[in-house]
Amino acid sequence: MSLPSGSKRSAIAIAFAFCSGAGLLLAQEQPATTISHQVRDVFERAARAVVKIHGVDEHSEICGTGFFVDPTGTLYTAYTVGGEAGHFTVEFDGKKYPARQLLADIRSGTAMLKVDETTPALAIGKSDELQVATPVVSIGYPLDLPKTPNFGMIAGFDRKCLGRYFSTIHLRVNAPTQRGEAGAPLLNMKGEVVGIVVSGLESNSACYAVPIEAAEKIRSDFVRFGEARHGWIGVNNVSPASHEVDGSRAMVTQVADDTPAALSGIKEGDVLLRVGKKKITDPEDIFDASFYITAGDIVPITVMRGDQKLTFDVQAAMHPATRTGVLLASPGIIPGVIPMSLDDEVSPSP
Repeated sequence: MSLPSGSKRSAIAIAFAFCSGAGLLLAQEQPATTISHQVRDVFERAARAVVKIHGVDEHSEICGTGFFVDPTGTLYTAYTVGGEAGHFTVEFDGKKYPARQLLADIRSGTAMLKVDETTPALAIGKSDELQVATPVVSIGYPLDLPKTPNFGMIAGFDRKCLGRYFSTIHLRVNAPTQRGEAGAPLLNMKGEVVGIVVSGLESNSACYAVPIEAAEKIRSDFVRFGEARHGWIGVNNVSPASHEVDGSRAMVTQVADDTPAALSGIKEGDVLLRVGKKKITDPEDIFDASFYITAGDIVPITVMRGDQKLTFDVQAAMHPATRTGVLLASPGIIPGVIPMSLDDEVSPSP
């Protein structure tokens, strides 16, 4: 039985709409399927190097996540997991192994433990290759559940949260976290570590991770000196210049006497352009730059003085706060944005 011409056109239109809708659904499903396969691939390749950490502090048992970074059993975790506890054991490959603390650094929010075994290890990536909306994967042990992948994206690169400055830029990740996931590796889609999960945000709907470079700086100090060596220059205050000079508005407004900065020739009124490997464009950049200074190292500091570009080689001293025990990860509320010190991020909370 043939259809009237109008009915044929309607049937063709319905069929076309159906096929178009099915094609749209298929197109929508394909990216989701691709992402799912990528996350599963990262999880399957990286999971064996991620471990569950047990410890005991002065109050109770603690439980968190860590991951191996070399084949001799060195692992990273968050300070809240491995910083103030003891009697550590690490679960991997279905067994439990005793672990000891190598280093705990509250300024970076990280700790290093050691297992005397040959272990798998995760590759180290670069956080500076990340951008807002870059997809990332974390792997941890939420609550008392098995090893679990978590997918999200980079939401921001934050110097502070709720008025509190971080010691170094933190990665804000749109991925929910649960108790037990502190210390989890944050991985790019190549399976390389780009950060360490250190804290959750409100309602655990998102989390903060320290860049992997921060932990690697502390590990480098440990390998060289057996301890974290937080450096100090002695530039007391940096404020916004009245106008931009060679791309920067970070002007030195106070240099303490008899400090590395003063002895090297840095003066008030100099506009900071670079501290070590970090480019400076505004006063807040000093926080991140100062974190990566190691005591004893020669740090090149480039400034503009009038129309002259000068570079001073400054030998950093050990930060005085190291000796007083007030070297903190977050210093509390700093009134306003300025003035701020090259070393203010390690001042005690007011």
